[in-house]
Amino acid sequence: MEVNSLCFSLRMRNRISSSSSFPAIWFFFFFFFFSLGLAALEAEHSSGVIDDADKSRAQFLHLLRTRRSPQVPLTVEPAKPVLHPLFQGVAPRPLNKSIVSCPKADIENLKERLKEENLYLQTEALVSSWRKGDTMPFIFDTVWDLIKLADYLSLRKDIDASRIGITGISLGGMHAWFAAFADTRYTVAVPIIGVQGFRWAIDNDKWQARVDSIKAVFEEARMDLGKSAIDKEVVEKVWDRIAPGLASQFDSPYSIPAIAPRPLLILNGADDPRCPLDGIKTPEKRARKAYQKAHSSNNFKLIAQPGIGHQLTPLMVKEACVWMDRFLNQ
Repeated sequence: MEVNSLCFSLRMRNRISSSSSFPAIWFFFFFFFFSLGLAALEAEHSSGVIDDADKSRAQFLHLLRTRRSPQVPLTVEPAKPVLHPLFQGVAPRPLNKSIVSCPKADIENLKERLKEENLYLQTEALVSSWRKGDTMPFIFDTVWDLIKLADYLSLRKDIDASRIGITGISLGGMHAWFAAFADTRYTVAVPIIGVQGFRWAIDNDKWQARVDSIKAVFEEARMDLGKSAIDKEVVEKVWDRIAPGLASQFDSPYSIPAIAPRPLLILNGADDPRCPLDGIKTPEKRARKAYQKAHSSNNFKLIAQPGIGHQLTPLMVKEACVWMDRFLNQ
């Protein structure tokens, strides 16, 4: 059986201001966009608008299970030991300068208290047959893996399951966003250059940059649909096929507010063509309303760095670290 293997870097730190012996955990998913040679077929999607967070989450989990074998056990295998933890000493080359810029706190006995692990999670085939439409290789398959990861972490005695934070960059930012939406065990979330409005992009003809990042699948769909060029109809049908609901009931205007009241920091570039700022105005407005209703307005923040496109910056890394420290060390 083909398996989907993912490598996760786990940073575990003791709570500095508490007597608790449990560590807090950060997850860094450095998944950048990659091209998937997949074909697309036409499929209908649900057009219902879901306002209730629990109902929306339940429907999303149901969708994930419809294309999964729930009895497939989770296998966790330790990878090679981490030789250069991100917060210890000088980071080895090559490593993104923005990541290296992560602020380092002056913590006593840091080397003894800091622990990083690399784990390979194996569940089931990521892509069994694209043309059968039996898998969801864009975002949703990995979200399922992250749910299974939360299952595993919750059973570990050395982990405080109430303090698990998740973050990611680009595609990893989407994984962090949807994992926090789907699984409330992710108590703090910081998606970086990943949150966008898929429906807004289609309606406003701003889908080109996102499509270009995984263009092969859209070219296959164009040919299947007898089109001479990729257009918004092709884009919508591809999303409906590989990630049902991504451009409708599970899009950011519905899934982002559903994360409330858990702490959520969205970090984007103001000029990012893949995540247009105008496309997340509605999600931001609805999220602020949801957090205000939950009496936790300070738990939500959106930072759109001026003059920045689809790239990670030192400011983003710093803000992510500050946010995690603020809420995981309480």
